[in-house]
Amino acid sequence: MPIDSELLDILACPKCKGKLLLNAASDGIVCLSCRLVYPIKEDIPVMLIDEAADLRPEEEASLQR
Repeated sequence: MPIDSELLDILACPKCKGKLLLNAASDGIVCLSCRLVYPIKEDIPVMLIDEAADLRPEEEASLQR
């Protein structure tokens, strides 16, 4: 189940406080400014900087904006 759009609207990147986007696979939340992907585990976004992965170029091209 994807993240609710209202939840996505109020979430901010914990590193830069910027806007977040849902990735195409709906299994991560992306900060374009920091180029990080925060995972979604069991329908809960894990908003810890240490848990984030680097954004790959092919992921950036397929973002749900």
